[in-house]
Amino acid sequence: MSEGAITMQMTPPGYSRPVQSAPISSQAERAIAGSCPGAVVAAWDRDANMHPYWGPWRGVWTGFATDEAVRFEGSSGGAISAILIHAIASGFVDRVVHIKADPENPTGNVTVCSTTPQEILAGAGSRYTASSPLSGIDEALAAGGRMAFVGKPCDVSALRRLALHDPRVDQHVPLMLSFFCGGMPSHDGVHRILKAMEVSFEDVAAFRFRGQGWPGTAAATTHDGRVAKMSYADSWGGHLSKEVQFRCKICPDAVGGAADIACADAWYGGESGYPSFEEQDGRSLIVVRSPVGAEMFQRAVDDGVLSAEPLEVGEIDLMQPSQARRKRLVRARLGALSATLQPKPDMRGTEVSTAARLAPPAEAARNLVGTMRRVLLGKR
Repeated sequence: MSEGAITMQMTPPGYSRPVQSAPISSQAERAIAGSCPGAVVAAWDRDANMHPYWGPWRGVWTGFATDEAVRFEGSSGGAISAILIHAIASGFVDRVVHIKADPENPTGNVTVCSTTPQEILAGAGSRYTASSPLSGIDEALAAGGRMAFVGKPCDVSALRRLALHDPRVDQHVPLMLSFFCGGMPSHDGVHRILKAMEVSFEDVAAFRFRGQGWPGTAAATTHDGRVAKMSYADSWGGHLSKEVQFRCKICPDAVGGAADIACADAWYGGESGYPSFEEQDGRSLIVVRSPVGAEMFQRAVDDGVLSAEPLEVGEIDLMQPSQARRKRLVRARLGALSATLQPKPDMRGTEVSTAARLAPPAEAARNLVGTMRRVLLGKR
């Protein structure tokens, strides 16, 4: 739609940002303004059951891919990969647009179009650094056919909003999948991990953030075959989470509420009540949000691709406490932006106010003041 006038480029400290190099049409400008998740977030489906934290739902499950290789390679139980492989095998879609490790920059990401189970599995596992899976959406839509799309919650939100401006989206993208997102770290987060591993960036031949077990380890493979590993608790908790961009900290839909199906880690609670990150067999949380999502999920279960058990929606609170906390504090953080005359996204229809009523007043006040301080000190 922008005909190459806008491209996504890496900017310091390692975030993907749009860069305009030529004029664009007024039509393209309207579509961008109405779709960019930095400006507006897709409203949640009011026809489904609704939870202020966990979004619209038509069924909530825990489960895993019955193919052990798929379960092992995925970040949790391999549910997203299993559903995508089944969507291809059944002919529901002819290809899948998703990201995978960039072969020319193994700590980075590249968008790919997969047509086989092997290609889909090669992209399994979380990639905690900048990705732009919609950067080639014009070309993907122009190619026709039926595709499944997998992206961060903000990517799916953007695609849903784009459908309001471009009818090709609904025609050619019958299935959108997402996941619960902890926020997008800068690429500097990867450098922090490599430094702690005592591996130089130039020596890295392959880099895995997670997967190959649950939760799996971060692993850097060097050109001479050495493998350095770090636990998920240390890689995410100790490094990557400290590099998450500000926009993610005010996200009202980090749970993929606009997707047909959203998956996450179905963590088991530890003795402290906080999730345990000990290695064990992978288990996915599966939230079915739309009629087409319900159809695809049931097909996968009926055909033996997924093993799943129903879950009460309120039980997600125990599996994803960080997501619950962030959602109930969004309104307080937005209040800080208003007080400091900063712009903020249009979040109507994502239950921000309902979630805020569940926040303890002291917690909300601390976040209001803390966010104001960050803005005034220029630490956004």
